[in-house]
Amino acid sequence: MQFKEAPTYDDVLLVPQYSDIKSRSEVSIASQLGGHKFRLPIIASPMDTVSEEEMGVAMWQEGGLAVVHRYNTIDRQTEIMDHIIVLCQANAGAAIGTSGDYLERASALYEVGVRLLCVDVAHGHHVLMKSALNELRATFGDKIHIMAGNIATLEGYNDLVDWGADSVRCNIGGGSICSTRIQTGHGVPGLHTIIECARSDRNAPIIADGGIRNSGDIVKALAAGADFVMLGSLLSGTDETPGDTINTRKGNFKSYRGMASKHAQVEWRGKTASLEGVATTVPCKGPAADVLEELERGVRSGLSYTGARSIKELQAKAQLIRQTSSGQTESSTHILR
Repeated sequence: MQFKEAPTYDDVLLVPQYSDIKSRSEVSIASQLGGHKFRLPIIASPMDTVSEEEMGVAMWQEGGLAVVHRYNTIDRQTEIMDHIIVLCQANAGAAIGTSGDYLERASALYEVGVRLLCVDVAHGHHVLMKSALNELRATFGDKIHIMAGNIATLEGYNDLVDWGADSVRCNIGGGSICSTRIQTGHGVPGLHTIIECARSDRNAPIIADGGIRNSGDIVKALAAGADFVMLGSLLSGTDETPGDTINTRKGNFKSYRGMASKHAQVEWRGKTASLEGVATTVPCKGPAADVLEELERGVRSGLSYTGARSIKELQAKAQLIRQTSSGQTESSTHILR
């Protein structure tokens, strides 16, 4: 059996380089997807505790994108998308699956103006994904942008692009509420997946999805070859996430859960299959705009440390080094340890 090491975000650092950037305002972190230029390379995850109408509008206003989850009826999802597109004139994506009503759902979403569909499954390098992408292309041609995933390997990335995906979500098992690696023993550290997929001779945008906990991780993902990052936990608990605020003596909280958790599965399909996620509550964080502004400042600063004025320049100039476990400790704010 072949064995090799695979790094994730904590294992590496970017080497600071000479910079002639005098202000972070000189740095652009814009990125292209589906014929649109987004000021922020950030996508809100298609989870039922993250992305519905309010998050779709907020992400668009701040220069990013949201993908509205599929864990509801077709009527409810199209209603949400109609509100986002018609009332607020925002561009947002919508998630579908690879079986059941996925084609009916896709057609209904297309009718209300959705032009970015996210084929959203846990294991995207799969025959059902191949069939779904073929069917979606046969139905819609090039009139829609198809985001697909998730995958963990270069082979998976190449296959999804060859099957018809316009962009690919890369990473399996790295999310903060995902237990896939524990339950199944399968997965690849997130940064290694990005590095591997960036080696491809295909040019579909790479979306780093999962395991990103701060702006530094975003910079590392972009430097490794990602065009966008997809965020769940960092946006959880913001005012725009679905669900009621839970008031306790310890503060205000909101729900956050993996879509493969028992709670989520029972609620959206009335039964459970493999349990590969958990449910929890997170402290309320205020407006998503505040979170995104802080992340943007950190990412812009990160590019300036490499002397890069754009994501493409960052990817061309970046130098990654592996740090030891002691280096990881030193890298953290360790005065309180």
